[in-house]
Amino acid sequence: MNNVYLSKSRYCKCIQCKKILWLKKYKPDVAIPSEKDAIFENGNKVGELAKGLFGKYEDIKFNENLNIMIEKTKKLLKDKPNIITEASFNFDNNFCSVDILKNDIDGVEIYEVKSSTKIHDIYIDDISYQYYVLSKLGINIKKASLVYINNEYVRQKNLELDKLFKIEDLTDIAISKKDEIEAKIIDFNKFMEEHDEYNEPDIDIGMKCKDPYLCDFWDYCTKDLPKPNIFDVSILGNKARKIKYEKYYEGKVSFEDLQYEDLGPRALEQIEFELNNLEPKIDKNAIKSILDSLKYPLYFIDYETYQTAIPEIVGTKPYQQLPFQYSLHIIKEKGAPMEHKEFLAEIDDKDFIRHFAESMIKDMPENGSVIIYNKSFEPARNNEIARMYPDLKDELERINNNIVDFLEPFQQRKYYTKEMHGSASIKAVLPALYPNDPELDYHNLPVVHNGKEASETFLSLKNKTKEEQEEIRHGLLVYCELDTYAMVKIWEKFKEIVGE
Repeated sequence: MNNVYLSKSRYCKCIQCKKILWLKKYKPDVAIPSEKDAIFENGNKVGELAKGLFGKYEDIKFNENLNIMIEKTKKLLKDKPNIITEASFNFDNNFCSVDILKNDIDGVEIYEVKSSTKIHDIYIDDISYQYYVLSKLGINIKKASLVYINNEYVRQKNLELDKLFKIEDLTDIAISKKDEIEAKIIDFNKFMEEHDEYNEPDIDIGMKCKDPYLCDFWDYCTKDLPKPNIFDVSILGNKARKIKYEKYYEGKVSFEDLQYEDLGPRALEQIEFELNNLEPKIDKNAIKSILDSLKYPLYFIDYETYQTAIPEIVGTKPYQQLPFQYSLHIIKEKGAPMEHKEFLAEIDDKDFIRHFAESMIKDMPENGSVIIYNKSFEPARNNEIARMYPDLKDELERINNNIVDFLEPFQQRKYYTKEMHGSASIKAVLPALYPNDPELDYHNLPVVHNGKEASETFLSLKNKTKEEQEEIRHGLLVYCELDTYAMVKIWEKFKEIVGE
């Protein structure tokens, strides 16, 4: 039997689901890659930075001809002691590149680098696979460790690698998994031998489809399910996915199947509304209560942020949400015309967070209602800024004390329509309240269409010409403005409902 080619990433994909290997080989075109750009970018940056963790190193550049990488590794291994990054090995068609290989006189140490802030089971499989390959080649492995991000580290003027990274010794676990890995490699090869391109494996969907990663073949593997189905039902809580698969395995998949199941009142309400095409449910007293709580001037505000694994700004932590933009619609008094203000940081401004906060405080000088959508976000950013800049703390606390959350009536189902499909997201609520209004359609925007795109687009400014930057900045401003204009339109809809 000729062994199939397994890299450490392919091995880990097979741990998740063997069918992924078959689909990648025979039906790669049906994959719909999930949005992983930011994760991939963070991983690359962390990997490059970690290469210098132990000082000077010899780096093996990627080459599609893996034998070139393997041969260069063999030469560098003889020149011990040294540090080799991307050291590459192959045993019986099982290939791996080691992120950092500490090559000592009496053996080697393996270091696998991850951009995560905690250890996941799949990382243990990853490093154990590397241990297996190297040990099969007769290499003495003294230690196998995982390098990952310390999310409590606060960036100082100089980045301190020894504080940014945590190192966990996983040697004993890797040793204990050697027989398991060998058995799995044999199983994966047998699986691929039994399933050629005309014999698709019959493997059902399950919890594994999104654990540890969202599978790119989800749409393909669920293509025959009715629409909508159990996976379109909004169920809250940590057990939501488990509950959905339990119903799926019971054969209760369509909304017709599910309408009398014990899924909780919210889920059953969604199903009932969509099955029976019910009219909107509106608690006018709850809506009036929100409107009565508002105090002029009204400030409708939304932030855009980005996060990176490696903190670039002094005083920030890994993966801290860094606000670079806001849009602000202002109505100073009843019947007053709407005003709009905005802030968008310069990409090369090292103090943009302070400038963001100062601009916002200046634009909201009075104690009016600060209307946001999701109170868990903007106030938390304000608290983080206050910790960074204590002189701004009082003003930021003032703003936080005036927060009104427009998400709540939709989250609490005080206002619900079938078009919301169980979601309280503003991207679901807005078209439900104002169907077919091109002015409020995020799809019609020129550059940016959602928050993830906003953060990635802002970071892309670094590598653009002045003309390209102007086009991108315009796209960012238009997108963020729609987010706050959407809240103004929700406010108008509230007033219409209660007859104001």
